[in-house]
Amino acid sequence: MTVNTPLCFRGKKILAPMVRVGTLPMRLLALDYGADIVYCEELIDIKMLQCKRVINEVLETVDFVAPNDRVVFRTCERERERVVFQMGSADAERALAVAKLVESDVAGIDINMGCPKEYSTKATYAGGMGAALLSDPDKIESILTTLVKGICKPVTCKIRILPSVEDTVNLVKRIEKTGIAAIAVHGRKKEERPQHPVHCDVIKAISEAVSIPVIANGGSHDFIKEYADIETFQKATAASSVMIARAAMWNPSVFRKEGFCPLKDVMQDYIKYAVRYDNHYTNTKYCLCQMLREQLETTQGKKLHAAQSTQEICEAFEMGDFYEEATAIFEAKKTSLETKTQDEDDQVEDPDVIKMAVRFDKREYPPQITPKMYLLEWCRKEKHPQPVYETVQRPVDRLFCSVVTVAEQKYRSALWDKSKKLAEQAAAIVCLRTLGVPEGKLCEGENHLMNKRKRGDQEHSISRDHGEDLAEPSHKKANFIEETSDMNVPKMPR
Repeated sequence: MTVNTPLCFRGKKILAPMVRVGTLPMRLLALDYGADIVYCEELIDIKMLQCKRVINEVLETVDFVAPNDRVVFRTCERERERVVFQMGSADAERALAVAKLVESDVAGIDINMGCPKEYSTKATYAGGMGAALLSDPDKIESILTTLVKGICKPVTCKIRILPSVEDTVNLVKRIEKTGIAAIAVHGRKKEERPQHPVHCDVIKAISEAVSIPVIANGGSHDFIKEYADIETFQKATAASSVMIARAAMWNPSVFRKEGFCPLKDVMQDYIKYAVRYDNHYTNTKYCLCQMLREQLETTQGKKLHAAQSTQEICEAFEMGDFYEEATAIFEAKKTSLETKTQDEDDQVEDPDVIKMAVRFDKREYPPQITPKMYLLEWCRKEKHPQPVYETVQRPVDRLFCSVVTVAEQKYRSALWDKSKKLAEQAAAIVCLRTLGVPEGKLCEGENHLMNKRKRGDQEHSISRDHGEDLAEPSHKKANFIEETSDMNVPKMPR
């Protein structure tokens, strides 16, 4: 396929992919300070395939959200043409599926072939990723070829060097033939750590052996102490570009031509992005700790270490007022969007749906008695088909609304609820009240379903006393058990 949005990898200064560091606030800050391209942290293919793409109108981001509502990857328009999505994968088809999921929101796709950690190389759910791929060139070729042919965005990979220069060069030549746009080379073997010298000679041999851009990585410890050192490392490796990890983690203003900014200013800029994009406080705290380093034992460092929320982090850096102002702005925006969405819902509302503004409060009902149970009982008594619930979730605030159909008439609450179950109970209440049927509230007095439960319990107790097994048939038990729906909850169309 032709690359529609070409991303040049020559003469670039690049933020390296770093686990727990390369989230949206750090990527945006690196771009502000002068980085040309930013890589996100490695994200595992299997986890990404469980995610749904959600447009977050409050934050103005695109979120990839896991089934447990955790945001796995968040990006925004500011970085769309400059962010490369790095994934961990050992399977060509899974890699392609993830690439297709995210390609419209990123500038390129990268496969991690250099991570030596066991969670990447030996994980039971997706083992053989990272540096483990270096010993399986056939799999490398399969994954990269599948991606290059299957998506429109540039494909890159990041490797470590092999035990011999010859083997490393031969592998990179084979990789080049897959059609990738560039290759990043961490100039250490998979068993080597940052304190080991980076092998500039091997990166240089690779740069001279292939025609695609080679991105040199691994120079933070030996070379890159300030901006001018980036060019020194590039010349030592004859690479097309330089990728920076630890030096950027310690102070992302290393990308700034004019020199470092004061660390306090850098950290405050980072916090502003963390608040602006609702970064989880544990991730924010981790990244700030990497910047403070030897200052962690100072008063400010101890306050940061003790912080248990984004607000407390802001207060540790004398940014409490900023946090309050930013939170107020977001709440106002959220309220405005909710009102707009509600107005749109009302305009397109099905006129045949009967609505009431009601909510289900379980405190108003006896234990184990609900409106849905009463409605089901009534339908059976009147020989109607059992109620059918259709539930949707609103993307802007993730609230739920349910419509129940009974005897070909639809009912729903005008209010949205925080869970699918509550929305269904509210819809049942609307139906019961419209029909003039009791809904089981404590204030209604005698509760026939409760009495049936008590009689059932008494009969069961008597049968046990007599050693008899008089268990009710399962179809009768259903009268006393609330029916639940196993169907997936669809998102409302946008």
